[in-house]
Amino acid sequence: MSADAGPGTRLACLDLRAAGAEAARDPEFLRLARRGAVPDASVRAGVREILADVRAGGGAAVQLRNRQVGGGLADGRLVIERAELAAAASKLDPDVRAALEVAIRNVWRFAERQRPASTVTAILPGVEIERRWRAVERAGAYVPGGSAAYPSSAVMTVVPARVAGVASIVVASPAGPDGAVNPVLLGVLGLLDVDALIVAGGAQAIAALAFGLPDAGTEPADVVVGPGNAWVTAAKLELAGTTAIDLPAGPSEGMVVATPPADPRLVAADLITQAEHGPDSPAILVTTSAEFADAVEAEVARQVEEAARADMLRRSLGSHGRILLVSDLAAAVAIVNAYGPEHLSIEVEEPEALVRSIRNAGSVFVGPWAPESAGDYATGANHVLPTGGLARGCGPLAVETFGKFSQVQRITREGLEALRPTITMLAAVEGLAAHGRAVELRFEPAPAGAEIRA
Repeated sequence: MSADAGPGTRLACLDLRAAGAEAARDPEFLRLARRGAVPDASVRAGVREILADVRAGGGAAVQLRNRQVGGGLADGRLVIERAELAAAASKLDPDVRAALEVAIRNVWRFAERQRPASTVTAILPGVEIERRWRAVERAGAYVPGGSAAYPSSAVMTVVPARVAGVASIVVASPAGPDGAVNPVLLGVLGLLDVDALIVAGGAQAIAALAFGLPDAGTEPADVVVGPGNAWVTAAKLELAGTTAIDLPAGPSEGMVVATPPADPRLVAADLITQAEHGPDSPAILVTTSAEFADAVEAEVARQVEEAARADMLRRSLGSHGRILLVSDLAAAVAIVNAYGPEHLSIEVEEPEALVRSIRNAGSVFVGPWAPESAGDYATGANHVLPTGGLARGCGPLAVETFGKFSQVQRITREGLEALRPTITMLAAVEGLAAHGRAVELRFEPAPAGAEIRA
């Protein structure tokens, strides 16, 4: 918008003010909002080939992919065992270890409140249903790596599994270009006492978690979780019929709803924080003021020029940075709920009224003292979040992801007798005579010695 913005840091603007309350129905906005988190068909096809190779070839197939595309250890090993991870934890810099322990403690505290409870419901005399919650036995967690390391993602994926009571946790993450795993990542996995680290990235890492590596002593996971690139996302989607997954998280994304008297410097910093996730990360400002938008854009340009990763930020903001001008905050709420952002920052006067109207957002940051980075690292909220609009139908990674409910039905003679007319009638309507017969047989005289015992 502003002529003062530097090269490569101009933010494309969509002026929706004339649309008023119908802003979220604007065709150009809808093209922006209907983005999805599912990789394209060519990636899906490539992933199917990788999964088939790993299913058939096990660890050798993963090692071959490591040699072809990178992500493996320089010495060719595929698995780092618990003892080596524990040793890495003992070598952590004290200040780094202290920060990790604070993050672990805060995530643990928030996760503990999420543990589901089993319940029992008496439907009628003699008919009782228990909804029993149990943790899965084995979980696999993917932690992005390679060119950068993300020990915070290890905390976010492993701690909820620990709180849930998962017995066995295996993590997969690629080595860096030098063929080594970041020592802080190794150390935090030692602090978290995971069973093992599979050193691989992309679809082959997800396959290794899902199918297990029998030669290396890792069993197939019951659920595979964690963020990653398009190949990781596609692999999780392909395996969803075989192994439970959390959600197909695509590129990280953020939206900021801000109006005067918000500080343009802080809003710009929040947009840049989001763009720092990668060149395909949307960073969107929604505001009612063109003058404020200009001030934010000028701040973005200034801060990008001073940033350590300026070139990448220019690419990200130039391709995926947006300003959406709306007529009022009601229209802003409609925009947010239609878009369903992964991260939503709110910097307006009296923000709680707006917060109450938000239905679709992965994680919401309220006020000038709540930057996204606080949630990424330290508040205790999980940073593995729905992207691509999936916040309209699912939520963050949580303890519930690592377990499931079973239904336990207890029925006495009295209870079945009360249900008998309903069962036999509906069985007859559906033409399933054996269903009705299984009930009636129980009320017929039993042969000698074959009586039904309670």
